[in-house]
Amino acid sequence: MIDIKVLGSSSKGNAYRISDGRTSLLLEAGIKFRDIQRKLDFKTSDLAGCLISHEHGDHRSGLKDVLRAGIDVYMSPGTAEAIGIDHHRVNKVENKKPFKIGTWTVMPFDVQHDVSEPFGFLLQNQAGEKLLFATDTYYIRYKFQNLTHIMIETNYSMNILKENIAAGRVPSIMRKRLMQSHFSLEHALDFFKANDLSKVQEIWLLHLSDNNSDEEFFKREVQKVTGKIVKIAK
Repeated sequence: MIDIKVLGSSSKGNAYRISDGRTSLLLEAGIKFRDIQRKLDFKTSDLAGCLISHEHGDHRSGLKDVLRAGIDVYMSPGTAEAIGIDHHRVNKVENKKPFKIGTWTVMPFDVQHDVSEPFGFLLQNQAGEKLLFATDTYYIRYKFQNLTHIMIETNYSMNILKENIAAGRVPSIMRKRLMQSHFSLEHALDFFKANDLSKVQEIWLLHLSDNNSDEEFFKREVQKVTGKIVKIAK
């Protein structure tokens, strides 16, 4: 059974710990490693690896200390180049070429963000459970079968963003930036409608904006469309 623990999920820093009971992984390292340790009750020796989606600081600011802790890190060649890191524990993985970390098989896939070579990740364990992790993208071109867990960005709602711009609470320039780099609630609902959710056990909504989202509204809307357990990462 997959266990998901949120360590951080905002523009201040993103990190998640997932485990299938045999192998634990970090998804992102966007907070200080000592905060990761504290939130995991200093039980980090079982972390078999860390996946980094892209080079922005809120997804990799704790990277150097993760490496110092002896944890292997996996990212695209473009992300490694953009960070400017060369370390024997940095593993450069290719788009749509699966690799193994312990009991997990990980399939990186391309997403759309304003960075070098961003990835989402599809993870499957030996029990056949499938977890989709996708953040910081304005579009997901792929469809997925037999997912059991979904961790997906729902950064903003277009209606809330429009209201905030009209009221002067958010600069109008942010509209283009968000639409070309982040997944909205509306995108997420379309994604859920287009994919097979028959085996999904739970959905996690990630990286909600402080200004342009509404936790309870987002949760209700996703539950209405999917009929699944929905949790807000924070």
